[in-house]
Amino acid sequence: MRAIVRAHQKRNLADFEKALKDYQKELSSDPTIRTHLSALYDTLLEQNLLRIVEPYSVVEVEYVAQQVGQGRQAVELELSQMILDKVFHGVLDQGRGCLLVFDKPQEDNTYGAAIQTLEQVGKVVDSLYAKTVKIA
Repeated sequence: MRAIVRAHQKRNLADFEKALKDYQKELSSDPTIRTHLSALYDTLLEQNLLRIVEPYSVVEVEYVAQQVGQGRQAVELELSQMILDKVFHGVLDQGRGCLLVFDKPQEDNTYGAAIQTLEQVGKVVDSLYAKTVKIA
């Protein structure tokens, strides 16, 4: 467990995998530990990918895979999952073998403003209706 902790503190995926391999018998015997280690591995991989991809607007997937020491397909799969989970915004261009990273899109508040306007109009109509009922 100390090797796992040291690897996680260093954010080193290779050390983490080495610790898992070296202590496979001890770590894989308990299903709870195995589940938590799998989640920890995914988190560590995601953090490493974000750290590598962050400074680029376009980066080759092969380069990212080399930097994290993983296979290209595994990295593509993880990057596509991160895009779907909206961890970061981008597109995988498999034809060119690269990742296009976008800036975080600006939120459009038009829909919310329109709903608020309609609510206010509804209140005005209700108030006018109440006044006409009193007059009649």
